[in-house]
Amino acid sequence: MIKRRKQRNDEPHENHERWLVSYSDFITLLFALFVVMYAVSSVNEGKYRVLSSSLVSAFKSNSPATSASQQTAEFLPLKNEYSNQANPIKLIDNFSSQKAIKQEKMKGMAKNILHALEPLVKDGQVRVTQNSLGITVEINASVLFSPGQAKLAESSNLSLQAVAHVIKGHEHEIHVEGHTDNLPINTENFPSNWELSSARASSVIRLFIEKGVDAHRLTAIGYGENRPMESNETFEGRKRNRRVSILILSADPGKVTEIPIAEN
Repeated sequence: MIKRRKQRNDEPHENHERWLVSYSDFITLLFALFVVMYAVSSVNEGKYRVLSSSLVSAFKSNSPATSASQQTAEFLPLKNEYSNQANPIKLIDNFSSQKAIKQEKMKGMAKNILHALEPLVKDGQVRVTQNSLGITVEINASVLFSPGQAKLAESSNLSLQAVAHVIKGHEHEIHVEGHTDNLPINTENFPSNWELSSARASSVIRLFIEKGVDAHRLTAIGYGENRPMESNETFEGRKRNRRVSILILSADPGKVTEIPIAEN
């Protein structure tokens, strides 16, 4: 049998808590580091002025030729390295207030469009909504076009002119989207719903330009039947999907909204 070796009384016991010594040293050094960092970042301007005055007096007595202006320039009071930088909290507050002002302007624009198209809104032919991206004016295609056509109907001019009158005084970017149902089309002018939806969006943009909206703000997009609002299995669903959507984006054209951040 294997005999266990008995531990002698004079042998030292193994200490399992030696890590506490290293841990304590680490915490002490970490505390000292933060104290030094705080001391370096905080400058007592009053004490520095006293030191500056003493040094100026000492150099003045030893070097009479040195002008007072040169000595003063050499010992200007130190400033905290963050004193010339913008206050991040103030910058964020300014950004929030500017964003709120823009949202109120967009809300006013949406109300004006809603008022201009009020009869069509009551009939369910037009929907005006607003979200974080901007304003969406959804117009049923039957109000604007004959079936399978991309030429604006005479009766639609007044409605689109009212929208153009509201948006031409602003600088927001505008996307005009054409949508169709899933019924296939194959004519001489429109081989598919892609061409039909794109041509309808272009017709609306052409009218906007004629009524004074800047062309560089406008974009025509044709989605065909690929973004339905409802199921194409029913007549009402297909009717809802045949539409033109006018998106008035909340961001300024050609610009990306940036939150100002103070440099480190």
